[in-house]
Amino acid sequence: MTTTPSVSSNASQPAAQQAGIPGALETVRRNITAFGDTYPDDTTTADRYLPRPAGDGVAEGGNRGWTTCFWPGMQWLSWELTGDAFYRDAAARHARDFERRVREGVDLDTHDLGFLYTLSCVSAWRLDGDEAARDAALLAADHLMRRFLEPAGIIQAWGDLTDPRQAGRTIVDSLMNMPLLSWATEQTGDDRYADAVRRHTTQLRTHIIRDDDSTFHTFYWDVETGEPVRGATEQGAYDDSCWSRGQAWGIYGFALNHRTTGDPTLLEAAWRCADYFLAHLPSDNVPYWDLAYDDDSNAPRDSSAAAIAVCGLQELAALEPGTERGTRAAEAADRILDSLVAGYAPEPPSSSDALLLHGVYDLPKGNGVDEGTLWGDYFYLEALTRRALPEWRPYW
Repeated sequence: MTTTPSVSSNASQPAAQQAGIPGALETVRRNITAFGDTYPDDTTTADRYLPRPAGDGVAEGGNRGWTTCFWPGMQWLSWELTGDAFYRDAAARHARDFERRVREGVDLDTHDLGFLYTLSCVSAWRLDGDEAARDAALLAADHLMRRFLEPAGIIQAWGDLTDPRQAGRTIVDSLMNMPLLSWATEQTGDDRYADAVRRHTTQLRTHIIRDDDSTFHTFYWDVETGEPVRGATEQGAYDDSCWSRGQAWGIYGFALNHRTTGDPTLLEAAWRCADYFLAHLPSDNVPYWDLAYDDDSNAPRDSSAAAIAVCGLQELAALEPGTERGTRAAEAADRILDSLVAGYAPEPPSSSDALLLHGVYDLPKGNGVDEGTLWGDYFYLEALTRRALPEWRPYW
């Protein structure tokens, strides 16, 4: 079990390490009080989180969709930063709800089971020794394995596996779902999970990264032959552009999968994504929603892409400590995080209950544009935690 003294009041830490943490913790505490054991929506509306809408037989505020995990994830981080049982108890109650969700089969037709059960239940097991959460996470890993498609060697992304529109499709975000399977091998000794990770990440490394080191958002394989078909986008500006959040998933996802597999080609893939991302940042180091835009653009920023990239760069720095590349990654992470703290986090007292403003969910569909996002809030707090607690162990 982890208990940590309050970072926000630790005067021995450099101010830069503490920057942003007190305000973030205050917001998480206020949101726990406001939402109780229910869940906020994916994004804010006019900078305020509303209850998650009802749908698919789930009541308002209920546990459905791919983003509910970021809410308990923030609570676990807050506990690690403070040692305050208020945060741990809230997160533990959500672990029970995620156990119910997987056992009742609620909204499980997605590769995002990796997101959902890593941050809600693997974290509860790692930090609090929660055996029921461990069992729920292993059950989720088995559900995720149902999406493994032979002979393409990929985990299919979205929807019913019989839907021809989704057949053979995966997305760059899927890299973040693989750590659940790596953890399942660690827990059980069953290599079928790890084999799926190796095959899936190899396919993404080979096909979702373009020759110029940018990434496709989504890629299709022929489900009968396993042959690669085409890359495309769902949330980027156009098929051949580079969606900012997807590039950030590439940095962090390839880095995490290198750590669990030891595959050096995944480390190089993470660096390819990182170098492209850093080369296409505007002057304040927070990207536009697509990397096709530059400082002359009035396109919306995506602060959530910046927060994810910071975590990925911090992971790269931890993987190669004391090297030129590791130092470069750490310095870039600090530059981006400093910009988020200074220009994208609401200053208390604030009318917003997001930790991070100016994110984008899905601009082509007009969804969550220039709003706070649950994942942006989570990765921002993870980035702050990584900087404040250099020995912090990721949940992934």
